[in-house]
Amino acid sequence: MGSLGRCLARGLLRRQPGLGRPLGPPRRYGSAPPELREQTLVLVKPDAVQRRLVGDVIRRFERRGFKLVAMKLLQADRGLLDKHYQQLRQKPFYPALLSYMTSGPLVAMVWEGYNVVRSSRAMVGDTNSAQAAAGTIRGDFSMHVSRNVVHASDSVETALQEIGFWFQRDELVAWESSDRDYTYGP
Repeated sequence: MGSLGRCLARGLLRRQPGLGRPLGPPRRYGSAPPELREQTLVLVKPDAVQRRLVGDVIRRFERRGFKLVAMKLLQADRGLLDKHYQQLRQKPFYPALLSYMTSGPLVAMVWEGYNVVRSSRAMVGDTNSAQAAAGTIRGDFSMHVSRNVVHASDSVETALQEIGFWFQRDELVAWESSDRDYTYGP
């Protein structure tokens, strides 16, 4: 089994994500500077999993030079989604959002790298797929705002909170990529 398969298998064998547990520092094995260790949460939503777009999403983040430090396939429950989407609970579309996000499995990932939060938001594109630029994930794969393929954290602070909702501290793997100097320079 390859490393991707092992990562997915570990995610399936673990218990539910750490619902609101504080996210402390992950295990660190190397010495990457702090600016290269910024992290963000990316969710490949149920519509994208059903359409078998997970590999396409991963490929874009890898090609950009970001490092995958956590990933799991799971069926999200309402408690987890209520925490994740707490700012949207009073919106009229919230019940439909919950129904959509619990309609099938999703893939939760943590990506790490320089300006990963801002870069990921640019890569993902506008929430409304009709306004998402070609070349973005939503611009290329999404047809409607209610099925917009991915979620990416919108700030460093939000990313830390969201990562804590979806992952336990020991699920984040700190590792040094051998291409760091080729990606970021000396």
